[in-house]
Amino acid sequence: MKTGLVLEGGALRGLFTAGVMDVLMEAGVQFDGVVGVSAGACFGCNYKSNQPGRVLRYNLRYAHDPRYCSLWSLLTTGGIFGARFAYYRLPRELDVFDTAAFDRSPMQFHLVCTDVDTGEAVYRSFDHFTEDIYDWILASSSMPIVSRVVNINGQRLLDGGIADSIPLHYFQQQGFERNIVVLTQPANYQKQPLSHLRFIRRLLRPYPVLVEAWERRHLMYNAELQYIAEQAAAGNTLIICPKQTLPIGHISHSRSRMRATYLLGREAATALLPQIQAFIKST
Repeated sequence: MKTGLVLEGGALRGLFTAGVMDVLMEAGVQFDGVVGVSAGACFGCNYKSNQPGRVLRYNLRYAHDPRYCSLWSLLTTGGIFGARFAYYRLPRELDVFDTAAFDRSPMQFHLVCTDVDTGEAVYRSFDHFTEDIYDWILASSSMPIVSRVVNINGQRLLDGGIADSIPLHYFQQQGFERNIVVLTQPANYQKQPLSHLRFIRRLLRPYPVLVEAWERRHLMYNAELQYIAEQAAAGNTLIICPKQTLPIGHISHSRSRMRATYLLGREAATALLPQIQAFIKST
């Protein structure tokens, strides 16, 4: 019976997820696979490469670097997170992603993108490192309006959270029968309908199907929350989430908020660690 780790996105709310992951890595908790969406993919790849501390470290280091995340980056590169800097130079040169460790690990790594022409989820898996993993992580993490569409082999992609925000069902279909799901919103959260629709439709006029998918996202997301709760009640899913709304938004340059969010993730995982270890062992 295969075990999986399912990581939703949320941009810098994903630092909560990073705190959870670091506790689990430090405790030696092993999964057969991890699937991440958006920040869940960008940060979750570090589980397979076994690099605890890396996510917090580079976010703190580059919190005020305009090449990493800034209005200047949005105006000059088309993305609020500078793609060339954040998704290529950083992992290759500045805070190196351990590709050798990624290769050695038997864990599977999956991520989710959204096809802007169909509005459907696109899934990609990596058993071993290949250079195009950076392209796919960029695509999964590219939020609409503040990011450019990413073209991979003729397929136009953006943030996976639009089509499949919490891909537990997908992972179950891949044979991962017992899963830990890390959410970045509290347990009572319900996503509301999209606001500023007229503005969004105008900006994304070339992608009408994407806009339709984005307008339906709250229905998809809340249905996924219901499904996760049902799977948890059935005993094959364990949920880790913050007790209350996190002290950080999608974008932040505050190092204190980053640390606080990360520590909340560590606290949540530490409190549940005996339960997590028993859950994994029972497989």
